[in-house]
Amino acid sequence: MKLRSLGERDLITAIAREFPKKGRAVVLGIGDDASVLKPGKKLLILTKDLLVERVDFFRNLHPPYYLGRKSLNVNLSDVAAMGGRPRFALLGLGFPPETETRWVQEYLRGFKRAARETGVSLVGGDISKAAEIVISVTVLGEAGLPVSRGGGKPGDLLFVSGSLGDAQAGFRLLNRGFRLGRNRKAAPLLQAFLNPVPQLRLGRELSRRRLASAMIDLSDGLSVDLMHLCEASGVGAVIELEKVPLSSEIRAFVREPLLLALHGGEDFQLLFSAPPENRAALLKLSRVYSIAEIGHLTARKGIFVVNGEKRRTRLKPKGYEHFK
Repeated sequence: MKLRSLGERDLITAIAREFPKKGRAVVLGIGDDASVLKPGKKLLILTKDLLVERVDFFRNLHPPYYLGRKSLNVNLSDVAAMGGRPRFALLGLGFPPETETRWVQEYLRGFKRAARETGVSLVGGDISKAAEIVISVTVLGEAGLPVSRGGGKPGDLLFVSGSLGDAQAGFRLLNRGFRLGRNRKAAPLLQAFLNPVPQLRLGRELSRRRLASAMIDLSDGLSVDLMHLCEASGVGAVIELEKVPLSSEIRAFVREPLLLALHGGEDFQLLFSAPPENRAALLKLSRVYSIAEIGHLTARKGIFVVNGEKRRTRLKPKGYEHFK
C-alpha cells in the first residue's frame, strides 16, 4: 500500500498505535494539537511543525521574512489551542547549496521578530543540505490548565475566533498575481495567509477561566478540524451557516466565501466548545477578542450544517490532508 492510499490521518493513527502513551510523565500524547508532559512539578507543552518547499510554501509567493514569522507562529498556534504559554524553540533548516544568503537572512529576521513578539527564545537546532528548503520547528511551552480536543460534551456550544476562509482566499489571490504593497484592498487576505497571528492570549484566557471544554486550532479547515474535535470528544456537531464569520474582504474578492470558510485551511484561528452556562462570560470576552458562536455539539455522530431556511444537511469534510 502506498501513502496516497493510506492518508495522513491513518498514518498518524498507525504511529500512535506503535508508540502508545507510556509513563506518568506523559499526560497527553500523540493525536492532539500538542503533547502535554509532566516530568516534574510543572506541566509542559511540546509541539513540532514541518514546512517543505513546494508542498507547504512556494518561494515565488512567500517572502522569506513572512515565512520566518509563519514557521514559528504555526507552532505557537498549537500552543494557543492547548491554552499554553510558549517559551523555547528549536529550529531545523535544510537548504539547497545555491540558496541566496540574503534569503536566509530575511527568513531569520522574520523568525526573530515573531519570537520577540511572543516571548520565545531560540535555544538550538540543526542545519543540513537539502534538495528543497525544509523547515522544522519545535516549541516547548508551559501549560496551566491544558485544553485538549477531547473534552466536548453534547449540548456544548461551538465558537470560533476571527473570520474564516481569509487565508485560503489570500493564497488564491497570490496565485493570481496579487502582492503585498501593491494591492491595498486585498492586503488583509494576503496577510492572513502570509502572516498568521497565533491566538495565544485568547487561548490562555479560555484555559485560565475554564471556559472551553475542548479546543483545536484551525489549520486544515473548519470542516476537517471540527471532525478532529468531534472524534476526540465522541460527539457530533451542527453548524449554523449564517453565523460563520466572514470578513468584508473575502465577500468582496470571493464568489462563494462560505465554501472557503468551511473547507479552506491555514486560518490558525481557534475553534472551541463551551458549556451553555459559559455563554454569558464568552459574550463579555467577545468585547476584547473576536469570537463568534457558530453551532453546538450533539450526541448524534456526524457534522451537519443548517442554512437560513433551517434546512439541515450533512457536511463532508474537505480540508487539506497530506498524501491525498
